Amino acid sequence: MRIINKYLLKELAGPFLGALIVSTFILAAGNIVQTIDLVVNKGVSALDVIKIFIYFLPYVLIFTIPISVLSAVLLGFGRLSGDNEITALRTSGIGFFHVIAPVLVSGIIVTLFNIPLNDKLLPQAEFNARKLIKSIGIKHPTALFEPGVFIKQFENYIVFVHSIKDNKLYNIHIYQPSTKGPTRSIIAERGEIVSISGGASVELKLENGSADEISPDNPDEYYKISFKEYHMRLDVDKTVDTRNIGKKTREKNIKELKLDIKEVRKNGGKDTVFLIEIHKKIALAASNFVFVLLGIPLAVTTHRREKFVGFGIAMGLFLLYWGIMLTGIAFSIRGILPPWLGVWSGNVILGCVALKLMRGIVNR
Repeated sequence: MRIINKYLLKELAGPFLGALIVSTFILAAGNIVQTIDLVVNKGVSALDVIKIFIYFLPYVLIFTIPISVLSAVLLGFGRLSGDNEITALRTSGIGFFHVIAPVLVSGIIVTLFNIPLNDKLLPQAEFNARKLIKSIGIKHPTALFEPGVFIKQFENYIVFVHSIKDNKLYNIHIYQPSTKGPTRSIIAERGEIVSISGGASVELKLENGSADEISPDNPDEYYKISFKEYHMRLDVDKTVDTRNIGKKTREKNIKELKLDIKEVRKNGGKDTVFLIEIHKKIALAASNFVFVLLGIPLAVTTHRREKFVGFGIAMGLFLLYWGIMLTGIAFSIRGILPPWLGVWSGNVILGCVALKLMRGIVNR
Protein backbone atom coordinates (compact mmCIF):
# COMPACT_ATOMS: atom_id res chain seq x y z
CA MET A 1 0.00 0.00 0.00
CA ARG A 2 2.91 2.29 0.78
CA ILE A 3 4.25 1.79 -2.76
CA ILE A 4 0.86 2.76 -4.22
CA ASN A 5 0.74 5.89 -2.03
CA LYS A 6 4.19 6.99 -3.22
CA TYR A 7 3.20 6.27 -6.82
CA LEU A 8 0.04 8.42 -6.55
CA LEU A 9 1.85 11.32 -4.89
CA LYS A 10 4.64 11.19 -7.47
CA GLU A 11 2.00 11.25 -10.20
CA LEU A 12 0.60 14.49 -8.79
CA ALA A 13 3.90 16.18 -7.84
CA GLY A 14 4.99 16.91 -11.42
CA PRO A 15 1.71 18.56 -12.55
CA PHE A 16 1.58 20.55 -9.28
CA LEU A 17 5.06 22.03 -9.73
CA GLY A 18 4.49 22.68 -13.43
CA ALA A 19 1.14 24.41 -12.83
CA LEU A 20 2.64 26.41 -9.94
CA ILE A 21 5.47 27.74 -12.11
CA VAL A 22 3.22 28.55 -15.09
CA SER A 23 0.39 30.16 -13.10
CA THR A 24 2.79 32.17 -10.94
CA PHE A 25 4.57 33.46 -14.04
CA ILE A 26 1.26 34.39 -15.70
CA LEU A 27 -0.05 36.30 -12.68
CA ALA A 28 3.31 37.93 -11.99
CA ALA A 29 3.94 38.95 -15.63
CA GLY A 30 2.38 42.40 -15.24
CA ASN A 31 4.42 43.06 -12.12
CA ILE A 32 7.58 41.91 -13.90
CA VAL A 33 7.02 44.48 -16.66
CA GLN A 34 6.47 47.25 -14.08
CA THR A 35 9.61 46.35 -12.15
CA ILE A 36 11.69 46.35 -15.33
CA ASP A 37 10.31 49.81 -16.10
CA LEU A 38 11.39 51.00 -12.65
CA VAL A 39 14.98 49.99 -13.39
CA VAL A 40 15.23 51.04 -17.03
CA ASN A 41 13.22 54.26 -17.10
CA LYS A 42 13.05 55.49 -13.52
CA GLY A 43 16.49 54.75 -12.13
CA VAL A 44 15.38 52.54 -9.24
CA SER A 45 18.12 50.18 -8.03
CA ALA A 46 17.91 46.53 -9.03
CA LEU A 47 18.06 45.50 -5.35
CA ASP A 48 14.94 47.52 -4.51
CA VAL A 49 13.15 46.08 -7.53
CA ILE A 50 14.03 42.53 -6.46
CA LYS A 51 12.68 43.30 -2.99
CA ILE A 52 9.40 44.57 -4.45
CA PHE A 53 9.04 41.42 -6.54
CA ILE A 54 9.75 39.17 -3.53
CA TYR A 55 7.16 41.06 -1.48
CA PHE A 56 4.67 40.59 -4.32
CA LEU A 57 5.12 36.79 -4.51
CA PRO A 58 3.04 35.82 -1.42
CA TYR A 59 0.04 37.65 -2.90
CA VAL A 60 0.42 35.65 -6.11
CA LEU A 61 0.86 32.36 -4.26
CA ILE A 62 -2.46 32.57 -2.41
CA PHE A 63 -4.07 32.25 -5.86
CA THR A 64 -1.62 30.02 -7.70
CA ILE A 65 -1.29 27.32 -5.02
CA PRO A 66 -5.03 26.41 -5.11
CA ILE A 67 -4.98 26.53 -8.92
CA SER A 68 -1.93 24.25 -8.95
CA VAL A 69 -3.48 21.83 -6.45
CA LEU A 70 -6.60 21.52 -8.60
CA SER A 71 -4.55 21.20 -11.79
CA ALA A 72 -2.42 18.43 -10.26
CA VAL A 73 -5.47 16.45 -9.12
CA LEU A 74 -7.24 16.85 -12.47
CA LEU A 75 -4.19 15.88 -14.51
CA GLY A 76 -2.93 13.13 -12.21
CA PHE A 77 -6.21 11.35 -11.62
CA GLY A 78 -7.28 12.05 -15.20
CA ARG A 79 -4.25 10.13 -16.44
CA LEU A 80 -4.76 7.31 -13.94
CA SER A 81 -8.43 7.03 -14.83
CA GLY A 82 -7.77 7.22 -18.57
CA ASP A 83 -5.31 4.32 -18.31
CA ASN A 84 -7.81 2.37 -16.14
CA GLU A 85 -5.34 2.25 -13.25
CA ILE A 86 -8.01 3.40 -10.78
CA THR A 87 -10.28 0.58 -11.97
CA ALA A 88 -7.43 -1.92 -11.67
CA LEU A 89 -6.72 -0.89 -8.08
CA ARG A 90 -10.39 -1.17 -7.11
CA THR A 91 -10.83 -4.58 -8.74
CA SER A 92 -7.77 -5.84 -6.88
CA GLY A 93 -9.60 -5.18 -3.60
CA ILE A 94 -8.24 -1.72 -2.71
CA GLY A 95 -11.07 0.58 -1.65
CA PHE A 96 -11.49 3.96 -3.34
CA PHE A 97 -10.92 5.86 -0.10
CA HIS A 98 -7.68 3.93 0.47
CA VAL A 99 -6.57 5.07 -2.99
CA ILE A 100 -7.34 8.75 -2.44
CA ALA A 101 -6.35 8.90 1.27
CA PRO A 102 -2.75 10.16 0.69
CA VAL A 103 -4.04 12.86 -1.65
CA LEU A 104 -6.61 14.00 0.92
CA VAL A 105 -3.89 14.13 3.57
CA SER A 106 -1.71 16.15 1.20
CA GLY A 107 -4.63 18.56 0.70
CA ILE A 108 -4.87 19.03 4.46
CA ILE A 109 -1.11 19.65 4.70
CA VAL A 110 -1.23 22.28 1.93
CA THR A 111 -4.18 23.93 3.69
CA LEU A 112 -2.27 24.09 6.99
CA PHE A 113 0.74 25.53 5.15
CA ASN A 114 -1.39 28.25 3.56
CA ILE A 115 -2.87 29.51 6.83
CA PRO A 116 0.40 31.10 8.08
CA LEU A 117 1.10 32.21 4.49
CA ASN A 118 -2.19 34.12 4.40
CA ASP A 119 -2.10 35.26 8.01
CA LYS A 120 1.54 36.16 8.64
CA LEU A 121 3.66 36.27 5.48
CA LEU A 122 1.24 37.95 3.06
CA PRO A 123 0.14 40.89 5.27
CA GLN A 124 3.71 41.63 6.34
CA ALA A 125 4.96 41.42 2.74
CA GLU A 126 2.29 43.85 1.52
CA PHE A 127 3.09 46.27 4.35
CA ASN A 128 6.84 46.09 3.66
CA ALA A 129 6.21 46.59 -0.06
CA ARG A 130 4.16 49.73 0.56
CA LYS A 131 6.84 51.19 2.82
CA LEU A 132 9.56 50.36 0.31
CA ILE A 133 7.64 51.92 -2.59
CA LYS A 134 7.11 55.10 -0.59
CA SER A 135 10.79 55.27 0.33
CA ILE A 136 11.68 54.78 -3.36
CA GLY A 137 9.52 57.80 -4.11
CA ILE A 138 11.85 59.93 -1.98
CA LYS A 139 15.02 58.68 -3.69
CA HIS A 140 13.55 58.51 -7.21
CA PRO A 141 10.66 60.98 -7.63
CA THR A 142 9.99 59.77 -11.16
CA ALA A 143 8.74 56.50 -9.65
CA LEU A 144 5.83 58.45 -8.14
CA PHE A 145 4.49 59.22 -11.60
CA GLU A 146 2.64 56.53 -13.55
CA PRO A 147 1.56 57.29 -17.13
CA GLY A 148 -2.15 57.22 -17.90
CA VAL A 149 -3.20 57.35 -14.25
CA PHE A 150 -4.62 60.20 -12.15
CA ILE A 151 -2.09 60.53 -9.31
CA LYS A 152 -3.72 61.81 -6.12
CA GLN A 153 -0.85 61.25 -3.70
CA PHE A 154 0.46 64.81 -3.76
CA GLU A 155 -1.09 67.15 -1.24
CA ASN A 156 -3.54 69.61 -2.89
CA TYR A 157 -2.78 68.38 -6.42
CA ILE A 158 -4.03 65.76 -8.87
CA VAL A 159 -1.53 64.96 -11.62
CA PHE A 160 -2.06 63.17 -14.93
CA VAL A 161 0.85 62.36 -17.26
CA HIS A 162 0.23 60.83 -20.68
CA SER A 163 3.71 59.32 -21.09
CA ILE A 164 7.10 59.22 -19.36
CA LYS A 165 10.54 58.61 -20.81
CA ASP A 166 13.60 58.75 -18.57
CA ASN A 167 13.12 61.95 -16.55
CA LYS A 168 10.84 63.60 -19.12
CA LEU A 169 7.06 63.88 -18.80
CA TYR A 170 4.76 64.47 -21.77
CA ASN A 171 1.21 65.83 -22.05
CA ILE A 172 0.85 66.87 -18.42
CA HIS A 173 -2.40 67.91 -16.70
CA ILE A 174 -2.29 69.20 -13.12
CA TYR A 175 -5.42 70.06 -11.13
CA GLN A 176 -5.71 71.88 -7.83
CA PRO A 177 -9.24 71.41 -6.43
CA SER A 178 -10.66 74.04 -4.13
CA THR A 179 -13.70 73.97 -1.86
CA LYS A 180 -14.09 77.75 -2.10
CA GLY A 181 -13.85 78.20 -5.85
CA PRO A 182 -13.24 76.60 -9.24
CA THR A 183 -10.54 73.99 -9.76
CA ARG A 184 -7.24 75.43 -10.87
CA SER A 185 -5.60 73.66 -13.81
CA ILE A 186 -2.14 73.64 -15.37
CA ILE A 187 -1.52 72.02 -18.75
CA ALA A 188 1.86 71.54 -20.43
CA GLU A 189 3.21 69.74 -23.49
CA ARG A 190 6.20 68.38 -21.62
CA GLY A 191 8.05 68.67 -18.35
CA GLU A 192 11.03 67.57 -16.34
CA ILE A 193 11.41 66.45 -12.73
CA VAL A 194 14.12 68.30 -10.83
CA SER A 195 15.12 66.89 -7.44
CA ILE A 196 15.75 69.40 -4.68
CA SER A 197 18.44 68.76 -2.07
CA GLY A 198 17.02 67.30 1.12
CA GLY A 199 14.49 65.11 -0.66
CA ALA A 200 11.48 66.85 0.91
CA SER A 201 10.10 68.05 -2.41
CA VAL A 202 10.57 67.97 -6.17
CA GLU A 203 10.31 70.70 -8.74
CA LEU A 204 8.40 70.30 -11.97
CA LYS A 205 9.83 72.28 -14.84
CA LEU A 206 6.93 72.58 -17.32
CA GLU A 207 7.25 73.79 -20.91
CA ASN A 208 4.78 75.13 -23.50
CA GLY A 209 1.45 75.23 -21.71
CA SER A 210 -1.12 77.28 -19.85
CA ALA A 211 -1.96 77.84 -16.19
CA ASP A 212 -4.78 79.32 -14.15
CA GLU A 213 -3.68 82.15 -11.85
CA ILE A 214 -5.64 83.86 -9.08
CA SER A 215 -7.16 87.16 -10.12
CA PRO A 216 -5.72 90.01 -8.03
CA ASP A 217 -9.09 91.80 -8.12
CA ASN A 218 -11.19 88.76 -7.15
CA PRO A 219 -9.48 85.86 -5.29
CA ASP A 220 -12.41 83.57 -6.16
CA GLU A 221 -11.67 83.84 -9.87
CA TYR A 222 -8.80 82.72 -12.10
CA TYR A 223 -7.35 84.07 -15.31
CA LYS A 224 -5.43 81.92 -17.78
CA ILE A 225 -1.85 82.60 -18.86
CA SER A 226 0.31 80.92 -21.49
CA PHE A 227 3.91 80.05 -20.73
CA LYS A 228 7.02 78.68 -22.35
CA GLU A 229 8.46 77.65 -19.00
CA TYR A 230 6.73 77.23 -15.66
CA HIS A 231 8.15 75.99 -12.34
CA MET A 232 6.13 74.46 -9.52
CA ARG A 233 7.03 72.53 -6.39
CA LEU A 234 5.36 69.32 -5.14
CA ASP A 235 5.82 68.20 -1.55
CA VAL A 236 7.24 64.66 -1.56
CA ASP A 237 8.01 64.29 2.12
CA LYS A 238 4.36 64.35 3.21
CA THR A 239 3.34 62.17 0.30
CA VAL A 240 5.81 59.38 1.03
CA ASP A 241 6.33 59.76 4.78
CA THR A 242 7.36 56.28 5.96
CA ARG A 243 7.98 57.23 9.59
CA ASN A 244 4.37 57.15 10.74
CA ILE A 245 2.89 54.78 8.17
CA GLY A 246 0.05 52.64 9.52
CA LYS A 247 -1.17 49.24 8.42
CA LYS A 248 -4.22 48.85 6.23
CA THR A 249 -6.80 46.18 7.09
CA ARG A 250 -5.42 43.63 4.62
CA GLU A 251 -1.89 44.22 5.98
CA LYS A 252 -2.82 42.97 9.46
CA ASN A 253 -2.70 39.44 10.83
CA ILE A 254 -5.56 37.75 12.66
CA LYS A 255 -4.27 38.82 16.08
CA GLU A 256 -4.15 42.48 15.03
CA LEU A 257 -7.59 42.26 13.40
CA LYS A 258 -9.08 40.84 16.60
CA LEU A 259 -7.71 43.84 18.49
CA ASP A 260 -9.37 46.13 15.92
CA ILE A 261 -12.66 44.25 16.36
CA LYS A 262 -12.45 44.66 20.12
CA GLU A 263 -11.79 48.39 19.75
CA VAL A 264 -14.58 48.90 17.21
CA ARG A 265 -17.13 47.02 19.30
CA LYS A 266 -16.16 49.04 22.37
CA ASN A 267 -16.93 52.23 20.45
CA GLY A 268 -20.17 50.88 19.00
CA GLY A 269 -18.86 50.57 15.42
CA LYS A 270 -19.25 47.83 12.80
CA ASP A 271 -16.73 45.02 12.68
CA THR A 272 -17.85 43.49 9.36
CA VAL A 273 -14.73 44.45 7.38
CA PHE A 274 -12.38 42.98 9.97
CA LEU A 275 -14.37 39.75 10.29
CA ILE A 276 -14.37 39.37 6.50
CA GLU A 277 -10.58 39.75 6.39
CA ILE A 278 -10.10 37.13 9.12
CA HIS A 279 -12.35 34.60 7.41
CA LYS A 280 -10.71 35.27 4.01
CA LYS A 281 -7.32 34.21 5.35
CA ILE A 282 -8.66 30.85 6.52
CA ALA A 283 -11.19 30.26 3.72
CA LEU A 284 -8.62 30.77 0.95
CA ALA A 285 -6.30 28.31 2.68
CA ALA A 286 -9.13 25.77 3.07
CA SER A 287 -9.95 26.08 -0.65
CA ASN A 288 -6.97 23.79 -1.33
CA PHE A 289 -8.70 20.88 0.41
CA VAL A 290 -12.01 21.72 -1.30
CA PHE A 291 -10.29 21.60 -4.70
CA VAL A 292 -8.77 18.20 -3.87
CA LEU A 293 -12.26 16.91 -3.04
CA LEU A 294 -13.67 18.45 -6.22
CA GLY A 295 -10.83 17.50 -8.55
CA ILE A 296 -10.78 13.76 -7.79
CA PRO A 297 -14.34 12.88 -8.96
CA LEU A 298 -14.12 15.31 -11.89
CA ALA A 299 -10.90 13.70 -13.11
CA VAL A 300 -12.17 10.14 -12.64
CA THR A 301 -15.40 10.80 -14.56
CA THR A 302 -13.96 12.91 -17.41
CA HIS A 303 -10.70 10.93 -18.01
CA ARG A 304 -9.03 14.11 -19.34
CA ARG A 305 -5.23 13.91 -19.44
CA GLU A 306 -4.40 16.87 -21.71
CA LYS A 307 -2.28 19.34 -19.73
CA PHE A 308 -3.69 22.53 -21.21
CA VAL A 309 -7.26 21.30 -20.85
CA GLY A 310 -6.69 20.35 -17.22
CA PHE A 311 -4.99 23.66 -16.45
CA GLY A 312 -7.78 25.56 -18.21
CA ILE A 313 -10.46 23.73 -16.22
CA ALA A 314 -8.57 24.48 -13.00
CA MET A 315 -8.39 28.20 -13.87
CA GLY A 316 -12.08 28.25 -14.73
CA LEU A 317 -13.11 26.53 -11.49
CA PHE A 318 -10.94 28.86 -9.43
CA LEU A 319 -12.49 31.89 -11.12
CA LEU A 320 -15.91 30.43 -10.35
CA TYR A 321 -14.87 29.93 -6.72
CA TRP A 322 -13.49 33.48 -6.53
CA GLY A 323 -16.65 34.91 -8.09
CA ILE A 324 -18.85 33.10 -5.56
CA MET A 325 -16.68 34.35 -2.69
CA LEU A 326 -16.72 37.97 -3.93
CA THR A 327 -20.49 37.82 -4.32
CA GLY A 328 -20.81 36.46 -0.79
CA ILE A 329 -18.53 39.21 0.54
CA ALA A 330 -20.65 41.84 -1.21
CA PHE A 331 -23.76 40.40 0.46
CA SER A 332 -21.96 40.44 3.81
CA ILE A 333 -20.95 44.10 3.43
CA ARG A 334 -24.59 44.96 2.71
CA GLY A 335 -25.71 43.02 5.78
CA ILE A 336 -27.60 40.35 3.81
CA LEU A 337 -25.29 37.52 4.95
CA PRO A 338 -23.15 37.13 8.07
CA PRO A 339 -19.44 37.69 7.31
CA TRP A 340 -18.44 34.06 7.86
CA LEU A 341 -21.09 32.75 5.44
CA GLY A 342 -20.32 35.33 2.78
CA VAL A 343 -16.60 34.55 2.78
CA TRP A 344 -17.03 30.76 3.03
CA SER A 345 -19.77 30.62 0.37
CA GLY A 346 -17.34 29.40 -2.33
CA ASN A 347 -16.00 26.64 -0.08
CA VAL A 348 -19.49 25.58 1.00
CA ILE A 349 -21.01 25.46 -2.50
CA LEU A 350 -18.10 23.77 -4.26
CA GLY A 351 -17.56 21.49 -1.27
CA CYS A 352 -21.17 20.27 -1.47
CA VAL A 353 -20.79 19.67 -5.21
CA ALA A 354 -17.55 17.75 -4.55
CA LEU A 355 -19.16 15.52 -1.91
CA LYS A 356 -22.09 14.74 -4.20
CA LEU A 357 -19.75 13.82 -7.08
CA MET A 358 -17.56 11.78 -4.73
CA ARG A 359 -20.59 9.88 -3.48
CA GLY A 360 -21.49 9.01 -7.07
CA ILE A 361 -18.00 7.61 -7.68
CA VAL A 362 -18.02 5.50 -4.50
CA ASN A 363 -21.50 4.07 -5.23
CA ARG A 364 -20.52 2.82 -8.69
